Amino acid sequence: MGFFNSLIGLIVFALDVWAIASIFNSKVETAQKVLWIALVLILPIIGFLIWYFAGPKPAR
Repeated sequence: MGFFNSLIGLIVFALDVWAIASIFNSKVETAQKVLWIALVLILPIIGFLIWYFAGPKPAR
């Protein structure tokens, strides 16, 4: 069970890092970026899901 839990933790960590990088590259104001990053950091799984469906998208 230890390996499986570690793998899940690593996946969640990688997704959160990706979300934070995408938030940094978005066009929203700095205050909104800080709030989104705080949400992802405080609630890693739920924050990621909320960001994925409702958060700012990266600038292209």
